[in-house]
Amino acid sequence: MVKSSDIQKLREITGAGIIDCKKALEEAENDLDAAVKIIQEKGVAIAEKKSSRVTGAGYLESYIHNGRVGVLLELRCETDFVARSDPFKELAHNLVMHIAAMNPENAEELLRQFYVRDESVSVENLIKSTIAKVGENIEVKKFCRYELY
Repeated sequence: MVKSSDIQKLREITGAGIIDCKKALEEAENDLDAAVKIIQEKGVAIAEKKSSRVTGAGYLESYIHNGRVGVLLELRCETDFVARSDPFKELAHNLVMHIAAMNPENAEELLRQFYVRDESVSVENLIKSTIAKVGENIEVKKFCRYELY
């Protein structure tokens, strides 16, 4: 029997829906760590299915660190509804902070880097986890980074 408190805890960690959390906990026999891995694996599979969808909407996020490093990011998604959502905006903010800190040369290099705030996760998997949450394809279209020397 899965406890509702465990479902809530898993939702807080992963951002997945109630039913997905319940199924993952049942499959993992109430092992929270195993359930997190199940949710993440399913999120990657969902993201791969959505990767061919056109990203016709998006959001521009900017970040300036101590007046010395500035980043402007164009992050794309499928609909304006998702572009205005909190998970999408949070992802955009986390990405500009990462770009400011790690200085990737282009979007391909950015995706291969490990996320600066959690080196157990690649930037690509960070994006895929947000794709699983919002249910739409997300694409880093382009970014620019400026730094005063």
